[in-house]
Amino acid sequence: MTGTGSTRNPKTRRSPPLLAERACERLIVEFGQRLDLGNPGDVAELCTEDAVWEWPAGERRIEGRAALRAYFAGRPADRLSRRIASNILVTVTSPDTATATSYFTTYRVDGHTGGPVPARPPVQVGHYEDTFHRAEGHWRLAHRTLFLAFAGPTDRLPSGTD
Repeated sequence: MTGTGSTRNPKTRRSPPLLAERACERLIVEFGQRLDLGNPGDVAELCTEDAVWEWPAGERRIEGRAALRAYFAGRPADRLSRRIASNILVTVTSPDTATATSYFTTYRVDGHTGGPVPARPPVQVGHYEDTFHRAEGHWRLAHRTLFLAFAGPTDRLPSGTD
């Protein structure tokens, strides 16, 4: 094949902007899905080695993939959560960098032992400002800053009776 770049190394080939946008959108959605439905510490694999997650209003800043893994793996084992990502707007700033703003809504309770939970308001509504880097053919989250517009406590469900 000529003119397609198919013989080039896929780790050095550049993504067209739409493919880069889609890869970054997928990281945003997968981040929430891993927290809600997977092993929360696994979100670190979506990040660069030197990634930063910060929440200025909460005075939290976690730096590095290993620290992020420990932070997210430390969430309560009995937590039930669902995150909804929306209004995802990715801007490709170079062949290997992109930024994004996305809204999120978090529903969360602790003390979950199974089954559905009665509906309740979300505990967080806000937005993320993200920076992504592409290296060795993969897009990764390099920096995430969380901004809350609405916030409340995480409810603990009452213990069941025998």
